[in-house]
Parts: sequence; C-alpha cells; structure tokens
Amino acid sequence: MTAPPAAPSPPDDTRLIAPVWHTAVVLVILIGVAGLSAWKGAMSPVGEIGARVRLANYATVFVWEWLTVAFIAWGVRRHGYTLSRLIGGSWPEVSGFLRDVGIAILFLLGSAVILGTIQFALHSRANQAIRNLLPQTPVEMAAWILLAATAGFCEETIFRGYLQKQLGRMTHSVQAGLVLQAIVFGMCHGYQGWRPMVTITVFGILFGLLAMRMKSLRPGMLAHFIQDSVSGLALRWALKKLGGA
Repeated sequence: MTAPPAAPSPPDDTRLIAPVWHTAVVLVILIGVAGLSAWKGAMSPVGEIGARVRLANYATVFVWEWLTVAFIAWGVRRHGYTLSRLIGGSWPEVSGFLRDVGIAILFLLGSAVILGTIQFALHSRANQAIRNLLPQTPVEMAAWILLAATAGFCEETIFRGYLQKQLGRMTHSVQAGLVLQAIVFGMCHGYQGWRPMVTITVFGILFGLLAMRMKSLRPGMLAHFIQDSVSGLALRWALKKLGGA
C-alpha cells in the first residue's frame, strides 16, 4: 500500500518568514523604544540631547538597530530565510551600484514633492528634539554619517525587509503589510512630534513601494542614507545661518 502524497507546502510568497512570537518581540522592542524616546523627547531613550550626551544618543541608536537586525537575521533563519534574501538584488558590477544610486536620487526627488506638500499643509517645522540631535562638531558630523549609513541599512531591513513581508503574510494582504510597517516606522520617530510623524509614515509607504517595485532594498537603503546624511547636515547648516542652532 502506497503512502498518501505529502501535503503541498505553501507558496514561498505566502509562507511566514519568521515565527509569530518573533515578530511580536520585534514589535514590542520597536514600539517600546519609540515610546521611551518620545517620552524623553530625544532620538533614543538616553534622554534629551545636549552637547554632553549627543554622541551617547547616536551610539545608543547605532547599537540597538544593529542588535535588532541581528535578532531578525536569527529569526528568519528559523524559517529557512537569510538576510541577503530579505534584502534582494545584487551588485555584481559597478554599473549595478550606480544604477541603484540613480534610482535612489530619482526616488528622493519625487518623494520631496509629495512630502513637501504634506509638510506645507501641516505647517510642519523642526521641533527642539530635531534641533538637538543635529551634529555640531566635526566628530559628531562623522558619527552622524556613520549613523545615517546604519539607519539606511538597518531600518530598511527592519521595516521594508522584515516587517513589510511578515505582516503582509500574516494579514494575507500586501497592502496591509505596506501600511502597517509604515505606521510603526512613523511611531519610531514620535519624538519629532505628530506632524513629522505623519510625514515620516508616508515616507515609509513610499520606501515600501520602492522595495516592492524593485524587488530589492538596495535602492531604498541608498536613498535612506542620502536622505538622513544630507538633510541632517543641511538642516544644521541652515539653522546655524539663521541663528537657530
């Protein structure tokens, strides 16, 4: 007597990429840190950023983002995934990297129109928490660039690579995954105030759409790095010129 055929495994694009409990832990970490940061009025739970603790805040964000990515890498391996598979794409030649840089720049230019319109409608301005986190010394500016690179890699991996896929598959809706990850992304910037949080949530949706369209996080990682590094340094320069920082 022959054994009955094994039940077919679910399609790869619907199978969860990590255990449900793992996703719950990631969300608790993200929302918990976001709540503490909003309560402290700073980028990290260390507290309000001043000259003495600005680098400590940078270091705190750097460490917890990389630890979160490491935890995600461990979790997805339990379901047969890898971090490189979450990121997608490749740069076998310099031309591939340059292509993604071009895509990142075009994405930022298009996003600037949408986000600028939202900021104008909401009368959104940089609050004191944003002003406080901006680098002031050459050492802080170097640390800021490193932090921007960390945010580009880690945040795209966390939100667009992990949460967008996992929440989309948990809800059986690609659109729900897209929106939910963006909401959590916005919440993680709650220390900036509710108006910037709205703008950042929309930015999270745009980053998610880019990842879906390109089937890779690489252009988004580059765009995220360019956005954070250039806008932070440019805003610092502008506020200094206006005597506001």
